Amino acid sequence: MSTETLDMPSTGTAPATASPVVTGIGVTAPNGLGTEAWWAAVLRGESGIRPLTRFDADPYPARLAGEVPDFDAAQHLPGRLLPQTDPMTRLALVAADEALVNAGVDTDRLPDYAAGVVTASSAGGFEFGQRELQALWSQGGQYVSAYQSFAWFYAVNTGQISIRNGLRGPSGVLVTDQAGGLDAVAQARRQLRKGVKLLVTGGVDSSICPWGWAAHLAGGELSTSADPARAYLPFSADADGHVVGEGGALLVLEDAAWAAERGARSYGSVAGYAATFDAAPGGAGGARLGAAAELALRDAGVSPADVDVVFADAAGRRGADREEAEALTGLFGERGVPVTAPKTMTGRLAAGAASLDLAAALLALRDQVIPPTINVQDTAADCPIDLVTRTRPAPGLRTALVLARGRGGFNSAMVVRASP
Repeated sequence: MSTETLDMPSTGTAPATASPVVTGIGVTAPNGLGTEAWWAAVLRGESGIRPLTRFDADPYPARLAGEVPDFDAAQHLPGRLLPQTDPMTRLALVAADEALVNAGVDTDRLPDYAAGVVTASSAGGFEFGQRELQALWSQGGQYVSAYQSFAWFYAVNTGQISIRNGLRGPSGVLVTDQAGGLDAVAQARRQLRKGVKLLVTGGVDSSICPWGWAAHLAGGELSTSADPARAYLPFSADADGHVVGEGGALLVLEDAAWAAERGARSYGSVAGYAATFDAAPGGAGGARLGAAAELALRDAGVSPADVDVVFADAAGRRGADREEAEALTGLFGERGVPVTAPKTMTGRLAAGAASLDLAAALLALRDQVIPPTINVQDTAADCPIDLVTRTRPAPGLRTALVLARGRGGFNSAMVVRASP
């Protein structure tokens, strides 16, 4: 049985306000560290997918990944944090720092409990857990269970961001796989409706270690191509899986009136959101991504004709791509709206994927340009969509729809609109 939810105004004491605005963006990605470096690489069509270097991948059938290159955490973070964290948390801390600076937020001057952190996690924690098990084996005594490691880790990512920046308002972590980056932003929007002024939100993930890799392979969705230009081809007849990447984006989401009062620049507003859940395999109802998109548009108060671009989930598997194409053509008609998947340059980033797409959508609205889907020359006959394969100028770009799906049946859709 499928369910669907619409993000309705809070029933708390504070009245609903105008759509919240994004005032800061922080990015760590395989094709660029920092928002503007990454965005420039995206518009150039520059891929960060390469042969794995983090560990010896020769024994594995899949050997490509989107690794954040030349990331030296010691250059960005205090040394005391390094023993307590793994790559996911380090990347998230750097992205949060950039987002807050980009938003012009002086965290020391924020009112108590006015700002918080809501992020997403999925596969993160594997490397931390692996280190704990290695310590157990090498020390031959002190017991730290893998379950304790993971339970602690899911909390520490958000907690480290909160503590480092003095953000003592509402905090939380959502775990909905690839859909998590949108779901976290939606939860942040709910907190703003309750009277909180500012949230750091989104997702950053990393699981590029032997233990994490074994889990990815067990999922059966990785491409085994050795050619970075052929390994991840969403909506193509040659699609045979995806490539794993690390990184993501964290955003500063603010109450619109609060942001205006402090004179903050806005990248755009989060105008609508919805989530649905697919039926169990073989059950009635099938895939519900299209329903999520339709509900998100309704929540934003816009029609399909108002949407100027779609940032696709782009699973890179034939059946899943066909389902997404059917959802898009059902809503917009065949080739009825430009569709893009810049994640072909990074790989799928688990909980970091959708928030990075959200950052790309906001920057596309700012610069009036649609970033490309690389390596796909032609879409499959059963995917009749207008796939953008070269950077496309788009004057008049006002509204973007971002789609995401997570393992287990999660579907999320978010509408962002350009600032006036």
